[in-house]
Amino acid sequence: MTDAFFVPDGDGWIATSHTRGPWSRTHQHGGPPAALVAHVVEAAVPELSVVRFTIDFLRPVPIDRLRVRLEPLRHGSKVQRWIGFLLHTETIVAHAVITLIRRDAVSLKPLTDDASGLPLPEASAPFQFPFFREPDGYHTAMETRLARGEFGSGRAAAWMRQRVPLLPGTPPSPLERVLIAADSSSGVSAAIDHRLQTAVNADLTVALSRPLEGEWVGLDSVSAYEPSGIGLADTRICDTRGTVGRGLQSLVLEQRGGT
Repeated sequence: MTDAFFVPDGDGWIATSHTRGPWSRTHQHGGPPAALVAHVVEAAVPELSVVRFTIDFLRPVPIDRLRVRLEPLRHGSKVQRWIGFLLHTETIVAHAVITLIRRDAVSLKPLTDDASGLPLPEASAPFQFPFFREPDGYHTAMETRLARGEFGSGRAAAWMRQRVPLLPGTPPSPLERVLIAADSSSGVSAAIDHRLQTAVNADLTVALSRPLEGEWVGLDSVSAYEPSGIGLADTRICDTRGTVGRGLQSLVLEQRGGT
């Protein structure tokens, strides 16, 4: 098995089993393909910083060969917006709208950092998501530590870091690290019986104020569910220094076997 989530293949990438999600042995977790789109846009516009990344999953992302196509939406001198299409063969399986801002030094009065407010990763208990069906996949490619709360309670916090890079021989960028982990927020704060129900996120929005520092991504998350079958996961994203941004996921709730 290749020790990366994706392997380059011409103008595309082949997903490895490390991308496998919890709901199907042939479909990916949302984190790795989101990070793949981010990898492409960061390479295309290295002089700007990604401050908001919203990806809509239009259909399940297969564990197969993928391509990314970028198109500009707005080319300002200070703010740019791009759309990234994730393609399987010629089918668009997800698209992302990315906002980038020009970096510029500004003299500001220092603010008191809130720190992460979480126990450090080394003081947090090792944890593995219990709802993955296969012995290997995303859950084994990531190291997870439960920092606060109780799994299944609807409010919990966890630290996550990659055991493998996004691409072979390439250190993950801070943005890639955040996006690979952030799609797990609704799993961290899950409050459903996974034997009877599912809560699949239809999208992921991440807004960032600064780059992640270090390898660990903190997800301080709460999930809310409604009888209408709609849910929302709201997450503070942090590193060991403090808050770096927030994540939101719209959730589709179903009974197992539902359509």
